[in-house]
Amino acid sequence: KQESSGCDEGPKGKMTLLLALVALISAFGSSFQYGYNVSVINSPAPFMQDFYNRTYLNRTGVPMDSSFQTLLWSLTVSMFPLGGFFGSLMVWPMVNNCGRKGTLLINNLFSIVAAILMGTSEVAKTFEVIILSRIIMGIYAGLASNVVPMFLGELSPKNLRGAIGVVPQLFITIGILVAQILGLNSILGNATGWPVLLGITGIPSLLQLLTLPFFPESPRYLLLQKGNEEQARRALQKLRGWDDVDDEIKEMLQEDRSEKEEGQFTVFSLCTFRGLRWQLISIIVMMMGQQLSGINGVFYYADRIFQSAGVDSNSVQYVTVSIGAINVVMTLVAVFIVESLGRRILLLAGFGFCCVSCAVLTLALNLQNTVHWMSYVSIVCVIVYIIGHAIGASPIPFVMITEMFLQSSRPAAFMVGGSVHWLSNFTVGLVFLYMEAGLGPYSFLIFCAICLATMVYIFFIVPETKNKTFMEINRIMAKRNKVEIQEDKEELGDFHTVPGGQAEKKEIFSSGL
Repeated sequence: KQESSGCDEGPKGKMTLLLALVALISAFGSSFQYGYNVSVINSPAPFMQDFYNRTYLNRTGVPMDSSFQTLLWSLTVSMFPLGGFFGSLMVWPMVNNCGRKGTLLINNLFSIVAAILMGTSEVAKTFEVIILSRIIMGIYAGLASNVVPMFLGELSPKNLRGAIGVVPQLFITIGILVAQILGLNSILGNATGWPVLLGITGIPSLLQLLTLPFFPESPRYLLLQKGNEEQARRALQKLRGWDDVDDEIKEMLQEDRSEKEEGQFTVFSLCTFRGLRWQLISIIVMMMGQQLSGINGVFYYADRIFQSAGVDSNSVQYVTVSIGAINVVMTLVAVFIVESLGRRILLLAGFGFCCVSCAVLTLALNLQNTVHWMSYVSIVCVIVYIIGHAIGASPIPFVMITEMFLQSSRPAAFMVGGSVHWLSNFTVGLVFLYMEAGLGPYSFLIFCAICLATMVYIFFIVPETKNKTFMEINRIMAKRNKVEIQEDKEELGDFHTVPGGQAEKKEIFSSGL
């Protein structure tokens, strides 16, 4: 499927059927629903608000006043990213105690409960349940958005890690597209169909709950955190499709030795540890850049931009679907090019496209009343923006968290990265309407500046990680952090104290090797 990565030196990892299946099942069962629930309430919004109104009227005998309705609706929308933030906070304890696969399985319960509650809310005549379910769904998505990339990144051979790492993002975009299609007025986006639309989100979870137990747990988790070499070896042999996995086991043990003295990182120790300083800053910058670069704003504006270009208001929903489709296609392209072009190029190109299209969009939106062809320019900008976000800004940061951290710090890093991701998402959702009211089209200049700043940072700081082992990436970053990495016995001769650290414990090596 994705073997054309152009990096097949010797018996490097190939895409085995098992690896492809576990990637598809974990991405469809978890990431898909993140995307689905991001966009599912956009099209049935008027019918749901009407239901809120009717329920309130039946209970109190007075109609709901509009400010209360606005409050309830913004809660319905924003509880999802808030739940996502809480979900991210659960990543570290859960993946360390239950394993990566175990966390995904337990997580499905959140989604199934929320789906049942949302699907039956109309019959039960309660809108509070919808708002509660949005929080539960958010917690689900917060865990899923972090655990799936971590799980798949740890299962993949290094020459497929990028391609497989983009798969969760591909399924997020497919989820968005499916929700847009099912939400068309003629399908489920109507007065009778919306509870079904909200309820079917439980189906992928159910499928994952039934199938994922038959697949192996992350070999790195089994070996480095559970200390079970036999199980790890068996899992690797299954995933790689051959018996000789000694090199990978050796590489994992080497990684284990190099980080023995630090133990498992908590979020606090991660934030204060000098040896991971630039990695931490990098993922925070990339995650903020990803969410604050205005993707929500562009989606929000898309309908209006197309209407002003003369698209009939009944057809606008089909235009939204076509944008969703472009998003999917370009993310699929990213799956195939991330191994040949590398992560840096895609990040720089992605944020570059977004930056330029935001700048031109500001101009076009301001001039479209005076210059008639400007509205077509804004359509092109929206499309270029979506392409840029889909090839770089959306998928790559999650791949980079997996790659820039070793086993002991990865869960804490995902927790930090995920929390930043969801808090930024929540902030944009909250602030954008006010920004739009105050600044109008000029709000895109802020997004343009954020994209530019992220791009400059990536250009100077973030290294290329394509086709490197986690240890090699760690060595590159250690130079940037100005710390030494302790490795094997041969290199111990010229070993000296890490600046600001303490002399390394040499016993680990003699006994460990």
